[in-house]
Amino acid sequence: MGGGVARRGETCGALIGALMALGLAFGRERIEDTPQYHRAMAPAVELSRRFQQELQARFGFAEPLATTLCREIQARIYGRAFDLADPAGLQAFLDAGGHSPEGCPKVCAVAARAAAEQLLGG
Repeated sequence: MGGGVARRGETCGALIGALMALGLAFGRERIEDTPQYHRAMAPAVELSRRFQQELQARFGFAEPLATTLCREIQARIYGRAFDLADPAGLQAFLDAGGHSPEGCPKVCAVAARAAAEQLLGG
């Protein structure tokens, strides 16, 4: 899921992983269980909201983060988005600090923490 689903810049893979963990804990076991589907939606929405707010706080974004797209998060962090599917774009991302402690790993940590807090009821 890295790079916004196979380096496509779509929804942040770390957030997708966090949502998958939430789905295992709160999701439905039978597709017909629509009431459980609706109950599980609240923690998923809250996790996404926490993820966005925490990214804004941890990276010091001046404007609220209204997206969960990898390429738009990149643009906020680095001032531009990168085409991670292109070797030159991936190298530019790495050169900009994409895999440094203040880059994508920090985004992943925010997603993991938000998921853990949601799973533990915090």
